[in-house]
Amino acid sequence: MAKQYLMAVDAGTGSVRAVLFDTKGNQLGCVQREWEHKEDPRWPGSMDFDWAYNWQLASGCIKGVLAETGIDPKEIAAVSTTCMREGIVLYDKDGHEIWACANVDARSNDEVGELIRMDPGLEKEVYLESGQTYALGALPRILWVKNKMPEVYEKVATVGMFNDWLIYKMTGVLEVEPSNGSTTGIFDLQKRAWDPAIAEKCGLRTDIFPPVRECGEVIAHVSAQGAAETGLAEGTPVVVGGGDAQLGCVGVGVVAPNQAAVFGGSFWQYEFNTANGKTDPGCRVRVNCHAVPGVWQYEALAFKPGLVMRWFRDGFCQLEKQQAEATGKDPYYLMDKEAAKVPAGCYGMMCTFSDVMNFISWKHASPTFTNFELDPEKFSRYTFYRAILENTAMVTKGHLELVKEATGNMPQEIVFAGGAAKSPLWCQIVADVLGLPVKVPVVKEATALGAAILAGYGVGIYQDISAAARELVQWDKTYAPNMENHAVYEEMYGTWRKVYAAQLALCDEKLTKNMWIAPGL
Repeated sequence: MAKQYLMAVDAGTGSVRAVLFDTKGNQLGCVQREWEHKEDPRWPGSMDFDWAYNWQLASGCIKGVLAETGIDPKEIAAVSTTCMREGIVLYDKDGHEIWACANVDARSNDEVGELIRMDPGLEKEVYLESGQTYALGALPRILWVKNKMPEVYEKVATVGMFNDWLIYKMTGVLEVEPSNGSTTGIFDLQKRAWDPAIAEKCGLRTDIFPPVRECGEVIAHVSAQGAAETGLAEGTPVVVGGGDAQLGCVGVGVVAPNQAAVFGGSFWQYEFNTANGKTDPGCRVRVNCHAVPGVWQYEALAFKPGLVMRWFRDGFCQLEKQQAEATGKDPYYLMDKEAAKVPAGCYGMMCTFSDVMNFISWKHASPTFTNFELDPEKFSRYTFYRAILENTAMVTKGHLELVKEATGNMPQEIVFAGGAAKSPLWCQIVADVLGLPVKVPVVKEATALGAAILAGYGVGIYQDISAAARELVQWDKTYAPNMENHAVYEEMYGTWRKVYAAQLALCDEKLTKNMWIAPGL
């Protein structure tokens, strides 16, 4: 009997999960466990990763989804992995984990400052080669280990990412793939391989980089130990996966050059596919390898839209939360219903939290609402709520224009996925602000589906990643832009950019506090 099932293991920022699919892309089961990245009190901003406990959670998810579905492990054709990007694991010569941190670990301010003082032009040089700056990459963090934990640094034999760590725990084989490896800042984008010269320039060792294996290749098979710990069948093929944003793109069919997607969650990611790894001369936007071989991605991030929404809901929408509890409806649904009655542009009111990305000098102003009047008929909590939705869409518009400046290309449509895509109002606002059709896929676990597609491709179930994505991805709805609203937002956008610049200036004068500022700035 042909093996009919594919498994994805996803190590996210807040949780780990194992998801089981059939070969038609139907999700059959999912077991998820929350995990925490604890701050070391000695190092403010740190996000330590507990590899021993977290592997127990991850392996428990795999066992759990097998038990939940009742599927014979021998019928699983392949497994693949995905994870949050930027999280890194350091290993000793015996293959034991000796240090690890999660994705937005921010303990390396001193090291970024050290790098800037050493060579003010080095960050741009690193960016033009790797597509990364010091803001999110692994370079400053490894330098931190060198400076603050020299006894650990001396033992480092290998560096890897979290998706590679999952494969290593299942198979005993440790290799890195380009889509997540490129986010370290120690990669040659064009060659899709490590560039030890970057490490050398930054004062780091050049002998700690494992082999690179392209996404979608069978890397190894589940070992006897891996089988005992996970419940998988020994010998099950394990296929190289990728970073969460890249596999999310695979899971929503954004696999070819000039296609684009927006993933709306705690952070919003704009991903635009290109046929080469050319970087932006202004160093304003991130460039990564896609999980599809021969494709790269321009990436721009909006900071904290989902977290701002959660803050507003919990701080100001107690009535909706009570109504939701009584009716079984989502409080966001109830808020959307009222916010939809507010006209586009919120009577001229706007808010600031996330700015358009400037990767080389990345700052976000103090969160504000501005230009409202003391008129309760117009300016209720629903107006403020809608302003948050509109602000996020304005940031996204800025990202489309930024990438257009860098590449000369603009997408014809946007695929919109993630938690924010559950809101019809937010979908429509994004379409109206951008002036582009917005397509929302049916799949809710896009990243896991992307990993499953790679797993199937690796063992020959699918002959082509792009064709498999096109076949398996189903669409829920397409939102056409309302051109009258688009005209309102077009006029508003220029004003919003000027207001945001003024808010940044207030932060620079220390009159207000930045919501977030990149290390070393």
